[in-house]
Amino acid sequence: MWSIEERVRRCGEYIVETGCTVRTCAYVLGSSKSTVHKDVTERLPMLDPDLAKRVKAVLEINLSERHIRGGESTKKKYAARKG
Repeated sequence: MWSIEERVRRCGEYIVETGCTVRTCAYVLGSSKSTVHKDVTERLPMLDPDLAKRVKAVLEINLSERHIRGGESTKKKYAARKG
């Protein structure tokens, strides 16, 4: 198992490399969504401020695109019901 510091850095690096959401990062790295969010928003700035800024930029993009992803998901859901 990783130390907390190592987990925080891995989460941050994974988000920056892939541009993924907190939910996807949590799934891939085997943590909860709330743990990943706390790691990258509270713990990472204390450990690695530069990485934290890059993660924040990715999270802001994801937040601005969230409504689009939700709409696509709903569209798929109803298309699957149709037939």
